[in-house]
Amino acid sequence: MFNKILIANRGEIALRVLRACREMGIASVAVHSTADAEAMHVRLADESVCIGPPSARDSYLNMPAIISAALVTGAEAIHPGYGFLSENAAFAEMVEAHKLVFIGPSPLHIRMMGDKITAKTTMAELGVPLVPGSPGELVSLEDARDVAERIKYPVLIKAAAGGGGRGMKVARSREELDAAWREARAEALAAFGNNAVYMEKYLDKPRHIELQILADNHGEVVHIGERDCSLQRRHQKVLEEAGSPAISPAQRDALGQTATQALKRFGYRNAGTLEFLYQDGQFAFIEMNTRLQVEHPVSEMISGLDLVREQIRIAAGERLGYGQSDIHFSGHAIECRINAEDPDSFAPSPGKVVMFHPPGGLGVRVDSALYAGYSVPPYYDSLIAKLITHGRTRGEAIARMRRALTEFVVTGIKTTIPLHQKILENPEFVAGDYTIHWLERFAGGK
Repeated sequence: MFNKILIANRGEIALRVLRACREMGIASVAVHSTADAEAMHVRLADESVCIGPPSARDSYLNMPAIISAALVTGAEAIHPGYGFLSENAAFAEMVEAHKLVFIGPSPLHIRMMGDKITAKTTMAELGVPLVPGSPGELVSLEDARDVAERIKYPVLIKAAAGGGGRGMKVARSREELDAAWREARAEALAAFGNNAVYMEKYLDKPRHIELQILADNHGEVVHIGERDCSLQRRHQKVLEEAGSPAISPAQRDALGQTATQALKRFGYRNAGTLEFLYQDGQFAFIEMNTRLQVEHPVSEMISGLDLVREQIRIAAGERLGYGQSDIHFSGHAIECRINAEDPDSFAPSPGKVVMFHPPGGLGVRVDSALYAGYSVPPYYDSLIAKLITHGRTRGEAIARMRRALTEFVVTGIKTTIPLHQKILENPEFVAGDYTIHWLERFAGGK
């Protein structure tokens, strides 16, 4: 096992990894920008190193600075958290080149799954079902027109190197396709430096279902159940559930068997998430995230597993020590992402936190690095807390979430707590009757 781990991230996820390290008796090293000098993960880590100015490009994306911090402090491994460098194959290679351990998948698998076209082709070869679409990159507008005619409108053009909804355009007719083609390529080039795009059939009422995977270096692969991430705004997840109110245990088992067998043949290691669209009883793979997900706590709550601890154990070469039959799911969990944003306009709301009172009680968990007096910087993602509740039933989890949201006090900045309160009271949400398009209509598409 490792003696010291450097955490190459910030905010609540850095604190989440730090806590797992402390429980395992592993020393932690925090890295931070000058803007995060007073951040909670910096205060609680055993050691900290400033790696640059506020800009993420010059700090949390500064690979040489992070490697240097690990070497200077004697860290043996680096945990990337999520975002930033967590799915950067070049960074994983740099970590390994300096005789350090990257707590995540192999650089090869990160690179393969990071290209959405390669990911789809690979999963199809491994027997995982796909959304109908182009067999690879669309090399010309005429190519796009041909595929659209074959799979029928509406269609979705997506950036091959994309994420977060950027480089995605819907075309409902041949007339709309030309503009969607140009806009998707231009947006992909601006966001990712790569204008390659591909096409999928646009589904009108799908749910976004993802499957959490753990795989060790000895051929054991298990799944930790499904999460329903259909509540999204502009392709960004807002609220997640485990399990899905739309999926039966038999469907979960069948999907899990398909996914774990595929990843065994793929030779995958560490944590990962397979993402699917689900409509009319059918699952279709869309992408794989080769890292820990923001919403991993809901899987932890229903399984009792500490996924960060498992990541560290796997990276240290340990066996999982359990099989699929040893994993049992209990109850239901919901996560609300609390952002420093205006709940109506969704405009960012950085600034000083005057009061901070997190909720508590049975079945309530808060993952946050906030404290009274902390100034939320304007340079990074607006996520400031994750509120998670667990209950024996979905109804109990909802009731606890409603109660917890009323107890959650953050003043000095605006947050999305009021939005979540409205969602939790909506009859369609309570009934579990929603798709990935529901929240856009509910929130007015703002």
